[in-house]
Amino acid sequence: MAQPRKPGPGRGKPPNKATPRTGGVPSREELLHYLASAQGKIGKREIAKAFGIKGGDRIELKTLLAEMTSEGLLVGNRKAMKRHGHVPSMAVLEIIDRDDEGDLVAVPVAWEEDAGERPRILVLSAEGRHREGDTALGVGDRILARVARSGPDSAHEFPYEAEPTKKLPREKRRLLGIFRAHARGGGSIDPIDRRDLKTWPVRDGGAGDATDGDLVRFDILSRHSGGVPEARVAETLGNPRDQRQISLIAVHAHGIPDDFPEGVLREVRDLPDLTPGGRVDLTALPLLTIDPRDARDHDDAVAAVPDTDPRNEGGFRVTVAIADVAHYVRSGTRLDREAELRGNSVYFPDRVVPMLPERISNDLCSLREGELRPCLAVTMTFDRNGVKRRHQFQRALMRSAAKLAYEDAQAAFDGKPGDKAAPLMETALAPLWAAYQTLKRARDARAPLDLDLPERKIIMDEAGRVARIVIPERLEAHRLIEEMMIQANVAAAETLEQNNAPCVYRVHDRPSKEKLDTLGRFLESLDISLPKGEGLKPVDFNRILARARTLPVADLVNEVVLRAQAQAEYATQNIGHFGLHLHRYAHFTSPIRRYADLLVHRALIRALRMGSDGLRDEDRPRLSDVARSISEAERRAMSAERETSDRLLAAHLADRTGAEFPARIAGVTRSGLFVRLKETGADGFIPISTIGRDFWHHDEELHALVGERTGVGYRLGDMVEVKLVEAIPTAGALRFEMLTEGRPMAGASRSRRPGRQRRPGHLRPRRR
Repeated sequence: MAQPRKPGPGRGKPPNKATPRTGGVPSREELLHYLASAQGKIGKREIAKAFGIKGGDRIELKTLLAEMTSEGLLVGNRKAMKRHGHVPSMAVLEIIDRDDEGDLVAVPVAWEEDAGERPRILVLSAEGRHREGDTALGVGDRILARVARSGPDSAHEFPYEAEPTKKLPREKRRLLGIFRAHARGGGSIDPIDRRDLKTWPVRDGGAGDATDGDLVRFDILSRHSGGVPEARVAETLGNPRDQRQISLIAVHAHGIPDDFPEGVLREVRDLPDLTPGGRVDLTALPLLTIDPRDARDHDDAVAAVPDTDPRNEGGFRVTVAIADVAHYVRSGTRLDREAELRGNSVYFPDRVVPMLPERISNDLCSLREGELRPCLAVTMTFDRNGVKRRHQFQRALMRSAAKLAYEDAQAAFDGKPGDKAAPLMETALAPLWAAYQTLKRARDARAPLDLDLPERKIIMDEAGRVARIVIPERLEAHRLIEEMMIQANVAAAETLEQNNAPCVYRVHDRPSKEKLDTLGRFLESLDISLPKGEGLKPVDFNRILARARTLPVADLVNEVVLRAQAQAEYATQNIGHFGLHLHRYAHFTSPIRRYADLLVHRALIRALRMGSDGLRDEDRPRLSDVARSISEAERRAMSAERETSDRLLAAHLADRTGAEFPARIAGVTRSGLFVRLKETGADGFIPISTIGRDFWHHDEELHALVGERTGVGYRLGDMVEVKLVEAIPTAGALRFEMLTEGRPMAGASRSRRPGRQRRPGHLRPRRR
C-alpha cells in the first residue's frame, strides 16, 4: 500500500522567495535561484534592483545574462527573462492525469520547444480540489497555481508541486486530431472537429511517439511573425482505427475520465458487506425491474397494490424502490470525489463510461433478480384520478421478483405474457397497469410538453461496425416507468422542502422571448399561430404539435419546438420544471448513473434521520457549485454522445461516396443547407456555393435560401434528393451535393442581402 506523501514546500502556503544579496554581480546559481522564485515579469532592470547592482557592474550583469542565454540557461529578452526549462512560481497549468492515488497531475501550458519534456506537477490542493466551497477540478481543466520544487532530486517523479489559486475557464474543445506519418519524416494532423477542417503540418521531430493513425493531442506553433502555423504532438491517446474505438475520440476531446484511479478501485474493494439492521423489510413486495433488454445495471424497481382504505376507493399504493448508493458511496471519500468529477455515466453505441466502478453499478447496487439489496423506497398513495394523497420514504431491504425488458412487460400488459411474466400477472403486473391508468389521467390533466421525437439507435455488429440504425418503438411500458419515476422525483423534492433541507432541483425555465419570436415566425410560415404573451404553458405547445400532425413536416415542427425550449439543468434555487409542468422536481431515481440523484439521497437521509451517511455540514455550502459542475458534465456527455453518433454514421457511409439519398432540409444558414438523411438520420452539409447557378440570399423569416434571379429556393423541412460527395469519419462530417431543383418561394423577397453567394465555389472544405 502506498505511503502517504509528506507535505512538500507547496502544500498549504506559497513557495518562499529567495532573498538576493545586495552589491556585486550574482553568481549563476544565485541568479537562477532568484528567477525560479520571483513572481511577475523579471527583466534586467528588476534583477539589477534586486541585487543592488549599480554603475559599472551593470555592464558585467549584461554580459553574464548574455552568456547564460547563449548557454541555454535563460530564455527571453532584457525586459522579460526566465530560467530555461523551469516552471515559474506562479504558472498556468493544465491537468492531464491522475496518479494511482487519485491525485491530480498537471503540466505547464507555456514551455520552450527545446527544453525537453514538460515536467509532471503534483497538484496539492485539499484532496484534489480547490479550497472548501469551490468547484472540483478534473482532467482537462486549466488552473493558475503557485508552484514550488518538490526537493533537490531532479529525477523525482514529480519535480514540482502546485497549489491552485484559480480555476481558469475550460477550453470548449481540446486540440485533437489523427496523426498521419510522412515517409520523409514528420507528418500532418487531420481534423476531428468538423467546424474547423484544417490539416496541420508536423515537422520532423514534432510527432513524439505517435505512429500513423494515432489520435493525438497537439499544440499549434508559430515559429516567427507571419510564419506558417505548425502542430506539435503533445500526447498520444490511442489508435481509433476501427469503429469500436471511435468513441475514444469524443472521450478525449471532451476530457471525460474513462479510467478509475487505483486508489478509487482499492476503496471499492474494501467496501464493507451489507448491514441490514435498521431497515424496513420489503422483500415480500413483488417489486419488478423493467429496463431495456441490454441493461446491465438496474437502479429502480416498482410495485403497486390497490389501496385498502375505504376512504380511497379505486386508489393505489405505488412503491418505487431505488438502489441505496449512498450506503456504499460515502461523502468525502475518493470514490465520492470521482463520482462528482464524472457527474454522470456516458453512453456510447460501443461502450459505457460509468460514473461508478462496475462492482458498484453492476453488482452491489444493481437490483438484481432474486438478490437481497439495500434500497431507498418511497410509497405513494394515489386516488382514483391519479392525484397523490400522501407519500413516505424508508430505507429498506428488497428482493426483485423479476427482471423484465420493456417489450416483455408490454406483451403482458397487452394480455400476452411470456413464460417469465405469466406467474406475475395477478400479483404484480395487473396492479401496476391499473395504477398506471390512474396516473395517466392525472398526467393528461397536468398536460406536460408532449414532443414526439423518435430517437434513433445505432446497432453495432460483433466486429464493432455499424450494423443498422433503428427507431425503437415507444411503448406504454416506457410511459408507465417514466410516470412512476416522475412521481417519485416530485415526492423527493416535496419532502426536502417540507423539512427545510437543501435540495439540488432539476429545473427547466420557460422559453426566452427571443426563441419564442423565432419560433413564432417559423410557425407563421406554416399558417400556425403561436399564442402571444409571456404566460405560455406546455399545453399551448401541445396544441401546436397536434396541428402539425396533419402536415408533412410534423417531425420538423417537433424539432423546432424543442429548439425553442430552455435547457434543463441542476440548481439549488427552484424555478420549477416548465416541460413537465411541475412546481418542484428533483432527480432521485438514478443514483448509479447521476450524481445529482446521489446528492438528493443524502439530503433525504439526513432530513429524515435515516442514517449517519447523509449530507454533511461541509457539503452544504458547495451544493450550488456542484450543481453547476454536474450540469456542465451533463452537457459534455450529450455533446460527446452526439459527436460519436455522427462519426459512426460518417464511417458507415464512407464507402458510399457518390450514392444518392432522400433527405430533409434540417437547417438553413447563410453559408448553406443542413440535411438529414431519411434512411439513417445522418446529418450533413451542402455549401451554398455548390447549389445551382444563381445568387442566393438567406430569408430568415421563411427559413429558406432564395435565388435572386429565379425566385426558386429551398426551405426548412423540404424533402430533397442529395448525393454524398465526401465523408470524413474522424470529424463526423458529411458533405452533399443538391440534386433537387429549387421550388418557387411565394412571399420571398429577392432583395440583395448579406449572405448571398454565387456558384461556382470551393467544393472541398478549406484546409491549411
